[in-house]
Amino acid sequence: MDEFLLSRIQFATNITFHILFPTITISLGWLLLFFKWRYSRTQEYLWMELYFYFTKVFALSFSLGVVSGVTMSFQFGTNWPGYMNTVGNIAGPLLAYEVLTAFFLEATFLGVMLYGFRRVPAWFHSLSTFLVAGGTTLSAFWILALDSWMQTPTGHVMIDGVAHAESWWDIVFNPSMPYRLFHTLIGSGLTVAFLAAGLLAYRYLKGDKRPAVLTGLKTTIILAAILGPLQGIVGDLHGVNTRDYQPQKLAAMEALWESEEGAPFVLFAIPDEENRENHMEIAIPKLGSLIITRDPNGHVQGLNDFEGENPRVGPVFWSFRVMLGVGGLMIATAFLGLYLLWKKRGWPPFFLKLLLAMTFSGWVGSVAGWYVTEIGRQPWLVTGILKTKDAVADLPPEHVAVTLTAYLVTYSILLVAYIGSLFYLSRKEIATPSKELAAS
Repeated sequence: MDEFLLSRIQFATNITFHILFPTITISLGWLLLFFKWRYSRTQEYLWMELYFYFTKVFALSFSLGVVSGVTMSFQFGTNWPGYMNTVGNIAGPLLAYEVLTAFFLEATFLGVMLYGFRRVPAWFHSLSTFLVAGGTTLSAFWILALDSWMQTPTGHVMIDGVAHAESWWDIVFNPSMPYRLFHTLIGSGLTVAFLAAGLLAYRYLKGDKRPAVLTGLKTTIILAAILGPLQGIVGDLHGVNTRDYQPQKLAAMEALWESEEGAPFVLFAIPDEENRENHMEIAIPKLGSLIITRDPNGHVQGLNDFEGENPRVGPVFWSFRVMLGVGGLMIATAFLGLYLLWKKRGWPPFFLKLLLAMTFSGWVGSVAGWYVTEIGRQPWLVTGILKTKDAVADLPPEHVAVTLTAYLVTYSILLVAYIGSLFYLSRKEIATPSKELAAS
């Protein structure tokens, strides 16, 4: 493999590992704020038991997210110098805004949130939780603004092959940004709902049936049942936006080779890029056009309209179906949980084991969706401005292979340690700060 492919795999390794943790912290901060608010309203200890337990999960996730994020950003200089040379006037400020307005906010008040409950006034501790939660969302806002601009760039002017900002409003609020932002935020909420439900189900299966565990399960199931259908709606709108601005990505998602009216929705296929056709295709006639254009006979562009300018079809096609499959399973599980709550039948072992099995299902769906987004814009790094192959550094392939191997080994160890730590925390009894809580 040459340095181009190795550098792509290395960046994919870094972003895949890194994205696991922001998908947790973005929404977990708001769930913690909800726990704190419920305690302030009810004065029931169980809400603070949940709060203290999940702050440990938040701190662990935040630390790994920071470390992997810093490592990932170094690659802009080491492996992809053409990126900053071409669009650094836009990417640089947006990354700086993320650090100045979001990361510093999170890092500053995280310490108060973790250790200040008995040391600062209650209102200030609640405010710190709010600022940490807001900081994580603001961080996502800036990063997604940059990524969306790379997908659908606007508000810039090219001078001597270098992008310069012409309208920061148009740059930040580019055509795909609102859809990608809300799709990501809701996806983070689903990730957290199932992570928390899975850890609490594990605790329940280990014999802890105290009110905090029962209430936590109820809360996370309801959260998942609300966010699941909402994600489907936002995802559909995001798909329509992709139709309008990145039709080649949409064609790859559907493995649709020829443009046609009444395009089918392909349930299963083995895309053959060499012959530009599908093998073993199972499809529903006209459903693709109905979903994409709202008309069963609507016109949908195929991949042959973009030959030489379309992404690899197989990874995009399968990643999209993994995302849809996981999302559907999440919705079904959440509504099954609602049914059990409605019937007041308690939590049967089969359902708790299902929740446990789906603890990290949000990760699978988020990573699959991210692959659709990022692989789907290839061969462009910044659509219409910079191709990926034109941004890579001229490095000896063996050097990239060595660092890639180091990343793979390190991240594998960290991931195993992280998951093991989460279940270790779940096996421990949730702390009940009874004396201090009563005193407050």
